[in-house]
Amino acid sequence: MGMGLRDRVAIVTGAGGGLGRCHALLLAELGARVVVNDMNGASADRVAAEIVARGGEAIGIGGSVTDAPAVARMVDTVMARWGRIDILVNNAGVLRDKSFAKMDLADFRLVIDVHLMGAAICTKAVWDIMRDQRYGRIVMTTSSSGLYGNFGQANYGAAKMALVGLMQTLALEGEKYGIRVNCLAPTAATQMTEGVLAPGALSRLSPDLVSPGLFALVRDEAPTRAILCAGAGHFAQANVTLTHGSYIGDAGVEGAERVVAGWEDIGDRAGEIVPGYGFTQAERELASAGHALPAMALEH
Repeated sequence: MGMGLRDRVAIVTGAGGGLGRCHALLLAELGARVVVNDMNGASADRVAAEIVARGGEAIGIGGSVTDAPAVARMVDTVMARWGRIDILVNNAGVLRDKSFAKMDLADFRLVIDVHLMGAAICTKAVWDIMRDQRYGRIVMTTSSSGLYGNFGQANYGAAKMALVGLMQTLALEGEKYGIRVNCLAPTAATQMTEGVLAPGALSRLSPDLVSPGLFALVRDEAPTRAILCAGAGHFAQANVTLTHGSYIGDAGVEGAERVVAGWEDIGDRAGEIVPGYGFTQAERELASAGHALPAMALEH
């Protein structure tokens, strides 16, 4: 088990403390060479030194995930040192919680920028490397706030659900190159969750109880397009599903009234599926109307 990631090179963002640190320590324990990234360079160096003191290989690199040139320099440094990048864990994040009525749009943009754009910038920086080596494991950090919503977290929830959409598409685009992309939805007591969760709950939500799930998402036999929920040592999978639905057919007022009248049938979850790709919805809709989706549409 300890050699499950031997010779793999992993980048973990936001790893200067909390959950990211736990991820970095575990990946190193599993044999990976670890790049500890954090906005605070001193924190990144401390975690890297901790890994080295335990007999692992690691380097600390400071820099924001929203700074594309800094991310590019980090990737160049890693390639010069180890010659490959096998694993990217997009963990960096911030919170700016307020009800939507009181939320400043600047705080909305900041959270979107760090979580979504930060993950996109880091992923873009390693994507061609992974394609060329025909191997890659990428983990996006989503959240139950995005999957299901949480009061006071409109910005955070929007960013976290957007990461699910990014994961779904990149998993499809990376499949033929050996790149597998998944999401981890953690519940952990970290600096980010102080004041959000009750003290009694925080005591049971140690971040090191989340990190074991990471191995399942980054190992050679990892799945792709999985959403793994983890907290307090408990693990579950979330899915975005599609009900069988009901054919209405009519437009205008009559169609609108029939949608309302058929609401229970439309939402009946018996026989719901997890679509293999986005056009599954269009295929089902056109089949219900007696038509087939053109092959050209499927290719795009």
